[in-house]
Amino acid sequence: MLRSMTSGTHTTNYLDTFIAVAPDTRAVTASEPPPKDTPTVARIQFEMLVDAPYVHTSDDVVHASQGARRGISREEFFAKGQPCLRTSPLVKTYGWGVHSDAEGRVALYAVESAEYRELAARDDLKQLQGMRSSRA
Repeated sequence: MLRSMTSGTHTTNYLDTFIAVAPDTRAVTASEPPPKDTPTVARIQFEMLVDAPYVHTSDDVVHASQGARRGISREEFFAKGQPCLRTSPLVKTYGWGVHSDAEGRVALYAVESAEYRELAARDDLKQLQGMRSSRA
């Protein structure tokens, strides 16, 4: 799941990959994470991706939602391995699939959408599932 880059830093980026919702999600339709006074990881990720498909990489999203909000520089944050978007609450709880294109840029797809079903059926994409919230 976690990959090292040659410079000694780690990355969460996938290329040509579709991350389906977690197998134990209760979501049958995608929903928006609720806004809060202090934005949650899910809300930060959702806001970055919902209106900007294929603009950000997974590393951009993971750092903004988990590192930058805690004041950790990108270099320091990725000096060690970090969980990828398979662990995102968007995939585990809120019913969103994540597609990574050939350049590692990501976009969200609602679990009930035709686009989600098309991406999940493509043989030319690496197919992954979101991480389970509980042990099997």
